[in-house]
Amino acid sequence: MRVYSSKSDLSNGRRRLVELMQELGFGRIEGLAICASEPVLDPPPTIIREVKFTAQNGPRDERRLDDFVLKVPVVELFHEFDRLRDGVIAVLTIKHGLPFHMDVSHKAGAR
Repeated sequence: MRVYSSKSDLSNGRRRLVELMQELGFGRIEGLAICASEPVLDPPPTIIREVKFTAQNGPRDERRLDDFVLKVPVVELFHEFDRLRDGVIAVLTIKHGLPFHMDVSHKAGAR
């Protein structure tokens, strides 16, 4: 299993996904394809931004940094990508710019 400790350890696609999650803040990413364990962002998945009234809705401050230590939910997300290899993340729920929950779409009998 690969080790991910900082943003600089990530492939370009994974860095772009981290930045997308940080920019989104709260919401969902729908229809995210995974190919050879890497997120496919072209064509872009559907982004559903959640707006909470009287709450912080902006992007995370880390998005401006070139490198930082990855938080546990991000590391767990990428370990799931490694395990999945190929498939579609039907829904990836983002809270505070971090992955919170995902629903994976795959054919019956496939892992």
